[in-house]
Amino acid sequence: MEISIIKIGNSKGLRLNKTILEKYNIKEKVELILEKGQIILRPIEKPRKDWEIEFKKMRLNNDDRLLMNDVFDDEDLDEWN
Repeated sequence: MEISIIKIGNSKGLRLNKTILEKYNIKEKVELILEKGQIILRPIEKPRKDWEIEFKKMRLNNDDRLLMNDVFDDEDLDEWN
């Protein structure tokens, strides 16, 4: 199948028709794989797959702490009342 490269703002892209999107269950995102002179688009079925496992690993490594305080020391919370 031959399709044209189209201008999208300052970039260029591919337009996939509804039939292709439905046939390959492409929703919002695809995985782009560059392999042996080819570009492969693969549907992402679960964008957040295995996040729960990774979060548990972070907790075990004590790597799930905040990077900054959620309330700043000089913040006046009374002004929100």
